[in-house]
Amino acid sequence: MSLINKEIEDFRVQAYQKGEFLEVTKEAVLGHWSVFFFYPADFTFVCPTELGDLMDHYEEFQKIGCEIYSVSEDTHFVHKAWADTSETIGRIQFPMLGDPAGVLARQFGVLVEAEGQALRGTFVVNPQGLVKVYEIHDMGIGRNAQELLRKVQAAQFVHEHGDQVCPAKWKPGEETLTPSLDLVGLL
Repeated sequence: MSLINKEIEDFRVQAYQKGEFLEVTKEAVLGHWSVFFFYPADFTFVCPTELGDLMDHYEEFQKIGCEIYSVSEDTHFVHKAWADTSETIGRIQFPMLGDPAGVLARQFGVLVEAEGQALRGTFVVNPQGLVKVYEIHDMGIGRNAQELLRKVQAAQFVHEHGDQVCPAKWKPGEETLTPSLDLVGLL
């Protein structure tokens, strides 16, 4: 069953961000673009490389009005401990959501119940709370923040220009396509 255009459900979780604990809810993520970035666990191997890569591009996500929400089944307390002990994680500026009860991971279909961990799921959610892009990787396969940024930009473009679509490898400023009978079979 596809999650495309599925509205996210209500939720309330604790998070760690820039030395503070905070609560994040569905209400808080509405009104702007969001990326829910699930990863298996703090204090692991591939996870800090992904979060560091996201942080390297975080300013670019912010410029396009998109917030990153990293999510694992750890608590917000564990996120703080990880930030306090890891140089890479200590740089993180985006909210790190704790999901120890698996509420979000179940909602997005990435919880591996037997392990109590989430698969590497990435979900782009529009300002109305609808999933527009998602991909799910097995635990050992890292993701690319630049490609994720491009996907968010393409989703935003299509959202703003409903009569146009973005071809493969499209980047902002490049040519788009307007679907029509004239294009069928020509590309």
